[in-house]
Amino acid sequence: MASSLPRTAAVSAVVTAAIAAGLLAGASTSAADTTDIVRIHDIQGSTRISPLAGQRVTDVTGVVTGVRTYGSRGFWFQDPQADGDPATSEGVFVFTSSKPTVSVGDAVKVSGTVTEYVPGGLNSGNQSLTQISKPTVTVVSSGNPVPAPVTVTAESVPDAYTPEGDPAKDGSVNHLPLRPGSYALDYYESLEGANIRIGTSRVVGPSTEHAELWVTVKPDENPGRRGGTVYGSYTSQNSGRLKVQSLVPLAEQPFPTANVGDVLTGETEGPLDFNQYGGYTLTARTMGTVEDRGLKREKTRPQHISELAVATYNVENLDPTDPQEKFDALAKAVVENLALPDIVALEEIQDNNGAKNDGTVAADETLKKFTDAIVAAGGPAYEWRSVDPENNKDGGEPGGNIRQVFLFNPERVSFTDRAGGDATTATGVVKERGKAALTASPGRIAPADAAWENSRKPLAGEFVFRGRPVIVVANHFGSKGGDEPIVGHRQPPNRSSEVKRIQQAKVVNAFVKDVLAVQRNADVVVLGDINDFEFSDTTKALTDGGALRAAVTSLPRAERYSYVFQGNSQVLDQILTSPGIRHFEYDSVHINAEFADQNSDHDPQVLRFRP
Repeated sequence: MASSLPRTAAVSAVVTAAIAAGLLAGASTSAADTTDIVRIHDIQGSTRISPLAGQRVTDVTGVVTGVRTYGSRGFWFQDPQADGDPATSEGVFVFTSSKPTVSVGDAVKVSGTVTEYVPGGLNSGNQSLTQISKPTVTVVSSGNPVPAPVTVTAESVPDAYTPEGDPAKDGSVNHLPLRPGSYALDYYESLEGANIRIGTSRVVGPSTEHAELWVTVKPDENPGRRGGTVYGSYTSQNSGRLKVQSLVPLAEQPFPTANVGDVLTGETEGPLDFNQYGGYTLTARTMGTVEDRGLKREKTRPQHISELAVATYNVENLDPTDPQEKFDALAKAVVENLALPDIVALEEIQDNNGAKNDGTVAADETLKKFTDAIVAAGGPAYEWRSVDPENNKDGGEPGGNIRQVFLFNPERVSFTDRAGGDATTATGVVKERGKAALTASPGRIAPADAAWENSRKPLAGEFVFRGRPVIVVANHFGSKGGDEPIVGHRQPPNRSSEVKRIQQAKVVNAFVKDVLAVQRNADVVVLGDINDFEFSDTTKALTDGGALRAAVTSLPRAERYSYVFQGNSQVLDQILTSPGIRHFEYDSVHINAEFADQNSDHDPQVLRFRP
């Protein structure tokens, strides 16, 4: 269960030290025992940080509402006598570290230290979870009714996602009084540790190998055409999303399989947790039943004889050590779902021995295995072009040496080979017979530029289709690793990784402008895993000066996505076109991201146009 990592005493000590240092604003620095009677709502308080953090509490009473025997072991208990303040939760988690000895329905008295645990560590940007650590637990009675759950509905969750943090507090919302009637994150925080329930809800994030899925309690919130919830801006965070996990060990009850658009029917009930991977999570003591709504993998139409079809597909660290089934499934997608594009830009092709870190950089065995699988699936014998990277200089798994690759169907398109391209030599633009041409094809764009440090360098290639030259640039921009989560304590969250992608976008934009300076009407296609949204500053930098257009914006908003992350259907993979490509048809072909059974976590994209 990777979504609920074990907590060590060392981590708890770090967090407690951070509280004492004031890094978690609003926390008490006293470590003395409390002398007054303390109730759970006193521990939770009306902000994100407990007013009793760092203090020992004695004989706190409540009824056990959930027990977790895996991962972060412990239990939740709740005071059946609420204080009437909607900002203070009546439930709290007790971290036992070992398997708890209590059962649901036990009335207990708990003594221990109130701590603020930050899932993922202090540098993650996550909010903290109020808990009782190093507990002494006394069972007073058993078989008691569980406190009635709070039903979370479309009406109860505010549309506004979060207040803005105070710049004087480094943008943190930790110190702000909770306003559960105004902000979704405040609402969920006001129920942290409490017993909650949802009714029948649509699945907006497929079940994963970590035994989790995402639902929405707001069926009308930015609905996608196929059942998801579309992420359309930084100020529209889709507040109805909620993560669901099961408290029942998988050996006792397998987690249900669900695709986007399926429905979790009936009632799902349990304590509301906060974890590293997605934040607020309904840890289900009882789960509803997944109703299969029959989501199908899409198939794009074949291109007409006069249309050039260009696709991009992130094949997720493909290498010869992967099972043949993965190659076959990816190949089948190229043949059947993508309808045999003329050019396919692949991202995450690894070298011939995958993540074995022995200096190997060639990927010809990977590509032969893939193109052979396409032939076996009924497709043509695609040829390929690429540039091998320097060892361990392009990011990704150490030893994996991922790179972009062009596949092309020689029966439909030809590749213009121009010698000189290698890992460190930049391709340039010259005029040849009145047309823009590359000095090296295939070639890398500005590989020495600091924008590409420890990142994949863009691959440029010249093609000819029906006598018309087309320049294609395949990209795999820097990942979002290091960004703070949208559920974090700093609001708005810090998107630190965006800085590198904007730099990368500027380099590619400048290259396209060089091409257009030589040939104003040149057909240029920039595509790949951009790792950023169509509304992002990265995309704005790519399209600066009208050099490119983000083709995904030609789709209705309900269809703009290539990836599903924490219940948000969003754009990461893109195809952009130069002004010379006036008319095109764009298709985000949904075959992976919405499904529990994935061959990649990305959906491929296809662009068809007449050069």
